[in-house]
Amino acid sequence: MLSGCSRKGEVDETGGIVQIRSACPSAAIPAGTGDITLFNPAGSSDSRAIDVVGVISNLTSTCSDAGEQLATQATFTVTATRTDTGAAREVVLPYFSVVVRGATSVIAKRVGQVRLNFAPGEARASVTASAASYVDKSAATLPPEIDKEIRRNRKPGDEDAATDPMARPDVRDAITRTSFELLVGFNLTAAQLQYNATR
Repeated sequence: MLSGCSRKGEVDETGGIVQIRSACPSAAIPAGTGDITLFNPAGSSDSRAIDVVGVISNLTSTCSDAGEQLATQATFTVTATRTDTGAAREVVLPYFSVVVRGATSVIAKRVGQVRLNFAPGEARASVTASAASYVDKSAATLPPEIDKEIRRNRKPGDEDAATDPMARPDVRDAITRTSFELLVGFNLTAAQLQYNATR
């Protein structure tokens, strides 16, 4: 049973573990998209031709559930290093933000750019960027009967005391349908994705 004063992972007064599910989309960086490598010349993939390497880090998000939508605002840092530290230079890197439902269905996608400005003689530059998602609250809310089943207090001796409600297909399906994520990463070409996967 969920207690108003309990936190995730705590043991409540009945001996059960408190688990709190938020309807707000979680923010994450998909595997293989958190860094980007530019080469000079562009068609090369030789380590000696690496020109710029960019990395996404410090992804955080906040969510507002006022109104009919869940509004998630995410911020992240893009840091880049360059091999040629001569003159001042601007580097533009593309990134995406997508809203995914049930871990598989993309329901919205946006592509943006970050501009990094290297000062003369500097090898490193960084900038803060942002992304947002808007999800109908009704789409992210569990049906009442499923929510009741998950929250129901189970006592030792009950027939289903040792049965995890998440093992039921209808419960799993409902949670999948109402689960959303805001994913942020570099908008990579096929060659760049392959490079990240094989290096």
